[in-house]
Amino acid sequence: MHYMNMFLQTTSLAQALGDNVAADGQMAIQMAEESANRMNLFEMATKGGWIMIVLLILSLICFYIFFNRIAVYRKVTVKDPSFLDRIKDYMKNGEIKSAQILCKATNSPLSRIVEKGIGLYGLDSKDIHAGMENAANIEISRLEKGLSGMATIASAAPMIGFLGTVIGMVRAFWEMSNAGNNIDVSLLSGGIYEAMITTVGGLIVGIIALFAYNYLVTRVDRIANEMEYFIQEFTVNSGK
Repeated sequence: MHYMNMFLQTTSLAQALGDNVAADGQMAIQMAEESANRMNLFEMATKGGWIMIVLLILSLICFYIFFNRIAVYRKVTVKDPSFLDRIKDYMKNGEIKSAQILCKATNSPLSRIVEKGIGLYGLDSKDIHAGMENAANIEISRLEKGLSGMATIASAAPMIGFLGTVIGMVRAFWEMSNAGNNIDVSLLSGGIYEAMITTVGGLIVGIIALFAYNYLVTRVDRIANEMEYFIQEFTVNSGK
């Protein structure tokens, strides 16, 4: 009897292990099938058609503007102690010509604004302030070059993606109408998910462009505030 119970327990254990192995094997097969059916990002992008090419071009333009502006802003140093100290020394000694030569040699947004103020040196402080503000506005407009294009991409990319979705939906229903009585659910579902890919792509490009645009605008505003502070300081020390 004792040996019979041991035999039954061993048989049950073997059966349980067999069931577990079979379940694990079934799960592995299922995961492999799901992995085979899962698309990667590149495959999804190619399903979007020519609209995705347009969105790719817009994203490349957006990245170019962003990194180009970042490189420009890094070179724009408003608070340059060495330059400002030399300008102050020249102005105190009455060496106006030397100060102007230094501004031309430096060739930066700050130096061009200072050069404008030096040219108005000795006039009323209001005239100096107005002249330097005009020069600062010109420099700020140069710093803002390309930002309007990035703002356009931020607003247009989602709309272009939605256009691709509408075109894809029209194509899907057109294929259904041509299929007649042989309508397959996969025909409609395949056309819909391909159409929705363009909306996803447009939203991704638009969101990235929006964040990049707001970041660049913040950098420009910071530089503009620094310019305004310097203009105020220069006007007080140079005007009548």
